[in-house]
Amino acid sequence: MFDRVALIGLGLIGSSLAHAIKRHRLAETIAGYDSSEAVRRRASELELAAVASSAADAAKGADLVILCSPVGSYKEIAAAIGAHLKPGAILSDVGSVKSAVIRDVTPFIPEGVHFLPAHPIAGTEESGPDAGFASLFDHRWCIITPAPGADEAAVAKLKQFWEGCGSQVEVMDAGHHDLVLAMTSHVPHLIAYNIVGTAHDLEKVTETEVIKFSAGGFRDFTRIAASDPIMWRDVFLNNREAVLEVLGRFNEDLSQLQRAVRDGNGQALFELFTRTRAIRRSIVEIGQDSATPNFGRDQNKEDDQ
Repeated sequence: MFDRVALIGLGLIGSSLAHAIKRHRLAETIAGYDSSEAVRRRASELELAAVASSAADAAKGADLVILCSPVGSYKEIAAAIGAHLKPGAILSDVGSVKSAVIRDVTPFIPEGVHFLPAHPIAGTEESGPDAGFASLFDHRWCIITPAPGADEAAVAKLKQFWEGCGSQVEVMDAGHHDLVLAMTSHVPHLIAYNIVGTAHDLEKVTETEVIKFSAGGFRDFTRIAASDPIMWRDVFLNNREAVLEVLGRFNEDLSQLQRAVRDGNGQALFELFTRTRAIRRSIVEIGQDSATPNFGRDQNKEDDQ
């Protein structure tokens, strides 16, 4: 599909993209760059890409450039590579936030370059170039959020690229994406971080019993809370409006649940648990998860972001 693809950021997503591109032969050449010298060295050892000494060098001559670093770094990267993007190239990303990305990156895009933000909804709690694997995007959604008036042929080509990586693709407005992901991903992660933090504080009181007797529910929270702290810090800072909107609704619902528990309102609890159980079944039915033991997940590749 492309002569040269440049991956800026060679952690979990960037390295997985390198594997997927090679598996499906989507590019003649893969160039790569990471701000960490250690990551660049390891990526070279793994032969993930032709590793460049700067983001600009990686982007030069590329038909497709994908920003795979934390979203907080996008503005600086866009400023560094903007002048080196060739006419007709597609610039995209993999960030979990879209409106802030459009705000930060757009001013640096030269005329004739197609900026098409995207978000593959796939990941694990692991990070770094060794964590990547080619099947990460298989049967997962990737959302593309082009600005109004975006070149339709470029959007179609990026859609075809992600389908080539194994994804199902949806095109969506950036603001709507941010609200949806605040509910399905960002706030659940924030809750997980908070619950695990509370358990850590309680651990000091119970003398290791919280960890020792962890049940499946708490273990799932710790898995989510093990995700890359830099990436998630940037997500919350760059999607704060949508996150705060969803958190407000969550707090209202939590207050109602608190009253039901306090008042011994078993009917209200039963109705809520029945409704939420049906949602879980719906997720399984549409193929977004498995009902097999441990939800069919590989222990080392479990968490979707």
